[in-house]
Amino acid sequence: MQPIRQGDVILLPVQQVEGQKIPHLTLAEGEVTGHKHRITEGEAELLEKDSTLYLRVFSDSALLAHEEHKAISIPQGDWIVKIQREYEPEGWRYVAD
Repeated sequence: MQPIRQGDVILLPVQQVEGQKIPHLTLAEGEVTGHKHRITEGEAELLEKDSTLYLRVFSDSALLAHEEHKAISIPQGDWIVKIQREYEPEGWRYVAD
């Protein structure tokens, strides 16, 4: 499986996920707009361990939606959720969506 990117969120395939189940499917929320990267269709769960999010998709696919980006189909499997960062003269910062 290949990495999947939507805005500042990138999903990387992993062999195994573990952690505590989170009662929602929001992968990230925009600091400025409040828009959310979230799973809107399909069967999935979000887990958190040591401040890292993991997504497990049980159905054949799940739909990752966001108000300003095209919805993306996420294939069945286990994923680590990362927020992309960029370098500025002041140092590293998370990409604002």
